[in-house]
Amino acid sequence: MARCFNNKCFPWTMFQGLFGCLDKERKALLQLKHAFISGLNISKSLEWGDEEGGKVDDNDCCAWRVVKCNPSTGRVTHLLINQTRWWYYADPYDLSYFNLNASLFLPFEDLQYLDLSGSHIGGWIHNTGFEQLARLEKLEFLDLSYNNFNNTMLPSLGALTSLKTLSLRSNNFSGSFDIEELANLINLEVLDLSGNHLNDSFSLQGLCELKKLRELNIGYNNFGVTTSTLLPPCFNNLTFLRRIDLSSNQFKGNIPSFITTHTSLEHILLGDNKFSGSFSFSNFVNHSNLQVIDLGGNKLEVEAEHPHQVPTCFQLKELYLRNCTLLSGVVSRFLSSQYDLRVLDLSSTNLKGTFPTWILNNNTKLQQLNLGNNLLNGHFHLVSVYPKIAVVDISDNHIEGQLQANIGEVLPNLIFLNLAGNSIDGGIPSSIGNMSILWALDLSNNKLTGEIPKYLARGCTELSVLILSNNRLHGEIFPSYFNLTRLDNNLFKGTLRDGLSKCTELFNLDISNNQISGRIPSWITNFSSQLMTLFMQDNHFQGEIPTEIGQLKLLEFLDLSGNRLSGTLPSSLLMLQKLKYVKLQRNEFAGSLPVTLLNNSSSSLLALDMSYNNFSGSIPSMISELSELRVLSLKRNTLNGPIPYQLCQLKKIRLMVLSHNTFSGTIPQCFSNLNFGSKDDTENLFQDSVIPYSIGNMGYKSVTLEEVEFTTKRRADSYKGDILNYMSGLDLSCNRLTGKFPFEIGNLHGIRALNFSHNHLTGSIPKTFSKLRNIESLDLSCNRLNGTIPSELTELNSLAVFSVAHNNLSAKTPDFKKQFATFDSSSYEGNPLLCGPPLLKKCTKDEESSDDLVHAETQNESGIDVVFSTSFVVSYIMSLLGLMTILYVNPYWRRMWFISLKHAFIHPMALLPMFCTRGIDYIYLLP
Repeated sequence: MARCFNNKCFPWTMFQGLFGCLDKERKALLQLKHAFISGLNISKSLEWGDEEGGKVDDNDCCAWRVVKCNPSTGRVTHLLINQTRWWYYADPYDLSYFNLNASLFLPFEDLQYLDLSGSHIGGWIHNTGFEQLARLEKLEFLDLSYNNFNNTMLPSLGALTSLKTLSLRSNNFSGSFDIEELANLINLEVLDLSGNHLNDSFSLQGLCELKKLRELNIGYNNFGVTTSTLLPPCFNNLTFLRRIDLSSNQFKGNIPSFITTHTSLEHILLGDNKFSGSFSFSNFVNHSNLQVIDLGGNKLEVEAEHPHQVPTCFQLKELYLRNCTLLSGVVSRFLSSQYDLRVLDLSSTNLKGTFPTWILNNNTKLQQLNLGNNLLNGHFHLVSVYPKIAVVDISDNHIEGQLQANIGEVLPNLIFLNLAGNSIDGGIPSSIGNMSILWALDLSNNKLTGEIPKYLARGCTELSVLILSNNRLHGEIFPSYFNLTRLDNNLFKGTLRDGLSKCTELFNLDISNNQISGRIPSWITNFSSQLMTLFMQDNHFQGEIPTEIGQLKLLEFLDLSGNRLSGTLPSSLLMLQKLKYVKLQRNEFAGSLPVTLLNNSSSSLLALDMSYNNFSGSIPSMISELSELRVLSLKRNTLNGPIPYQLCQLKKIRLMVLSHNTFSGTIPQCFSNLNFGSKDDTENLFQDSVIPYSIGNMGYKSVTLEEVEFTTKRRADSYKGDILNYMSGLDLSCNRLTGKFPFEIGNLHGIRALNFSHNHLTGSIPKTFSKLRNIESLDLSCNRLNGTIPSELTELNSLAVFSVAHNNLSAKTPDFKKQFATFDSSSYEGNPLLCGPPLLKKCTKDEESSDDLVHAETQNESGIDVVFSTSFVVSYIMSLLGLMTILYVNPYWRRMWFISLKHAFIHPMALLPMFCTRGIDYIYLLP
């Protein structure tokens, strides 16, 4: 077909680029769009034009935002159908994965660039696999990251021989990755396999066939876990490499040799592995192009360079050495020749001396400086102005003295400042208010005094995180000009003023451990859009919890413990569907346990602590709805009734504390069906949680969000952070429980602490308790137990505390060996019939084993019968011998005896009166 202008005709294809995209490709795009709409189940109309409201020509697909065309031919060359396309239509976390028809891309014959990242693709429709894209001979860039592809798609990738860039980041590839399938990609220059579950280091040898590879990213996998912990030697052949990322794997040993021999390398990222040994920057003396080095999170020792081997041929932009050890204790010498640094992380490197101001002077472009967790001392004082610096972290050192008054002028563009964990005293300089873009300020755990300056609150308009915990600050908290967040462990007093109500973007509020009084204000609902953590514990709040708290829809952590709150809990708690941790202990709440909280369909609730209150009545049956619960503490209330069997439906429970109540009845047998650490649980749900403020790779604040009190080993301890992932226990002490121990309790193989003390339990100690192989504390004291202590308990090798004191136990104590050799007499006192070490009372037979005693006890009744029979026979024989002796000595009695016998043979009944009277004079002979 031709088109004519001024009597001249030209082929139509010469004008296609002037008049828009090809109709064939426009229709193909519409089909592709429909496939995504139906696959993602998006109800809203999906627009690939200008989503921000601008008008585009629906017929000209080259004007669509997801498309780029060749301006000459009008053919589609780029498709950008990535995750940002879906944010307008649905929450990406609510979208499910779907299978896509790969043949839908075939009409785009000139396609060079295809970005499908984050598009929720789970695979390809059967018989429409990705191998068909081999017909797209110009395709050079393919991004499939953040989808759900797995190992089954690898064979189809090998057909795409034209590819130069391939990203499979954050998919579902796992185990042994057959990288030989990628060997055909002879033109590949960039390969990203990071963020998967790959673990076979041997399979990495296949990458050595990719001779043109310039960038390789295999970070955030599990390489080095199951097979070789080293990289294959053939990596030395990848001489074109410019960027290598091995971070966050399990590689061990020395740093790979190719790192120091490939002088063309620009980015070396080896962080968060298990590399060890010594290392010197003199190894990079010939790396003239080096820009970024990340060796942090390994076990490396950084040597001081020889003065003649200090590398000066390169200028780094970023250097990360966190958690490495500077053997000299000072900053590496080569840094004195670096003038182009943007990021420097020397945290946790054993750095000593005063603050190295010369680093800031040398590197005028420096933006991020992290020297936290070292041994720096002296003052933090800057003379010059550093307008480029945005992040400074010198936390957890030994910095002392006061902050300079003009700190806000010398660091005017700070976004993040962390000076926590030092010995800084004096007041907070008001010049900090000049840091107009300051987003996070942490001055906690110092010796600061005085009040919070007003200008700080008014000037720092972007401030989202303020942490002043554990200082000596005082004064009124939250006046009308405040816009701040975390001020726990100070001496603030007064009531909550409405100044805080203006902080509508708060995601964390911590005012714990102060002296704030009054009621919790109803304007707390102003935080409903962002607030995730609310810590108000250990103050003097009183009254009831406002019903408006139910509007904090994103709330995950709620801690109101240690106040004077009273009344019943509001029904609006039912609306907090994201709650994970609830701590209401040490208040004055009364009434029955809150059905509204327990009926929260709280599959998300992990920990519930309502101990030390005045709750009464029984435990509601709907507690079984808390299917994800790991910690339950109802200690020291006035709860009564039997322990409900519904507790046995909390299959994931690890700590259960019901002590110091008035529960009655027996111990439910079904407790043996609970987890209590018996099953493998790989989830680390309790840990030092990270308050999510960060800048780049720095600035995370680790805080303990959950703490649980549990009585074990004869003392009440608080378990918090990561230790909660390993602690498991059941505490039913100080109640009115009766009956015998269910032998099924012995099936709790993973439990670490059991406390049944101070009840009215009877019967013997089950031998099945010997199967509690992880038990560390077992307290059965102050009950009414009888029988013997099973000798099998000596096989409990983890047992550290054991008490059966004040019961009715008898016989010999367990053999004084293994763990039982560590227990003193207090473990057995109050059992009068017990004997053997460590008690002073010795058993009757020193060598008598406890097994013999058990046998003797079981034969006790038959022994009594034998003794009675024996004594009767002996008495009868003795009486008979005595009678015969009398008859032999006395003739008269002998004659009378024989006369009686004669009559007895004739009249057998004649002797009957003889057995009923006392003397021979009353014997009446029958005629």
